[in-house]
Amino acid sequence: MPPSSGPSGLRIKSPDLLVAESGADLEGNGLKRSMGLFQLVCFGIGAIVGTGIFVGLSDTVAEAGPAVLVSFVLAALTCVFTAFSFAELGGAIPVSGSSYSYAYAALGERTAFLVGWCLLLEYGISASAVAVGWGQYLNELLGSLIGWELPAALSSPPGDGGIVNIPAVVVMLLAALLLVRGIRESARATAAMAVLKIAILILFCVIGFTAFRDGNLSPFASEGIAGITSGASVAFFSYIGFDAITTAGEEVRNPRRNIPIAIMICIGVVTVLYCLVAVAAIGALSSDQVADQPAALSLIVNRVTDSTLGGGVIAFGAVVAIASVVLAVMYGQTRILMSMSRDGLVPRIFERISPRTSTPVANTGIVAVVFAIPAAVVPLDVVMNLTTIGTLAVMAVVNVCVMVLRRTRPDLPRRFRVPLFPLSPVLGIGFCVYLMYGTGLATWLQFAGFLLVGALVYAVYGRRRSALRSA
Repeated sequence: MPPSSGPSGLRIKSPDLLVAESGADLEGNGLKRSMGLFQLVCFGIGAIVGTGIFVGLSDTVAEAGPAVLVSFVLAALTCVFTAFSFAELGGAIPVSGSSYSYAYAALGERTAFLVGWCLLLEYGISASAVAVGWGQYLNELLGSLIGWELPAALSSPPGDGGIVNIPAVVVMLLAALLLVRGIRESARATAAMAVLKIAILILFCVIGFTAFRDGNLSPFASEGIAGITSGASVAFFSYIGFDAITTAGEEVRNPRRNIPIAIMICIGVVTVLYCLVAVAAIGALSSDQVADQPAALSLIVNRVTDSTLGGGVIAFGAVVAIASVVLAVMYGQTRILMSMSRDGLVPRIFERISPRTSTPVANTGIVAVVFAIPAAVVPLDVVMNLTTIGTLAVMAVVNVCVMVLRRTRPDLPRRFRVPLFPLSPVLGIGFCVYLMYGTGLATWLQFAGFLLVGALVYAVYGRRRSALRSA
């Protein structure tokens, strides 16, 4: 098959060319295959479990009330159907470009660029959002350990009563420093942090269930269907990051086998864990007491144990958990930009690999500095909503890509195939659109403006400098 076909913007990059250029079946482009299945699963959990559950749980409760469990299940279903599509494509096209590369192979260059543009929200802006939540639990930890907290002016953005969120900037810069050291060191750190935060959440569930009261779950759907839908849109932020597994396609051993397995394991573990945490939280305290509370999990443990010690332990786990998410999603962002740079759609500096560390050092530094700015000055809720709708749009496109490639490239080697095809990807698209509807009109308008800017960037820069155009 030729590498490209069609007019500008509709140029298709064949899966064979994507795999060959990336060295996905070999050791390509200076990247090292250092991650096994266990490290990949830990990397996925590290990318998912963080601000969404430690900080965002209270926002979900505020929308759905005691029916927060249904909201988490609804968000999980959206991820499960889309995870099937990611698993098939991740095994068939194991490259660092993830959703961007799948769209390039199935839907053409213009769509691929816009998918990559949306991934700036999913990875870059979500790293900023996650970093914003880090400061809340850092203050909770400092308060329980030494009785002192950072002043609000230096630990909150302007919209939340502060001037600049210094902890958010610090955690992003620390993550960048670890990433440039090498993928082996980053994977080990992520694995250790993933195990720790799972243990912390299990500890929370144990403590929460000791104070469980049935009355806290009644009335169950106090906010109605609309509240459950809005809650699911907020809860979806808790699942963002599982697709970062596919961005490790060039640094994983046996990627065609390990990527699909890791995706399904991560979604299963995280869904069960989130549902247990939600039930334990609402069972221990009423939804009115949990809603809109900063550092909600620490608050619940403090109330249940009548001590600040337990809350301090939860805060420590949250500090570690959120830091690991920043590390993982920043990694995903740099690999997406590296793939786009190879194709000429963004400047070439993003594809340069350091021969000493085998990492994109300049790329990582630029990402850290650029996305530390919104982390310092933008409130969490604004960033979360925009990130959610951008991620849902990308997931809908990935489900479309599976159906298109089944028709256009039935010969692709697929170690994993979407079950109940084509029903599963159709349901994936439906759930994504449904949750996008729940984000609200203001978020839709912001997202439309964001896409318009992306289309202009492609027209002015990407379309003219495309490597396929030159070929």
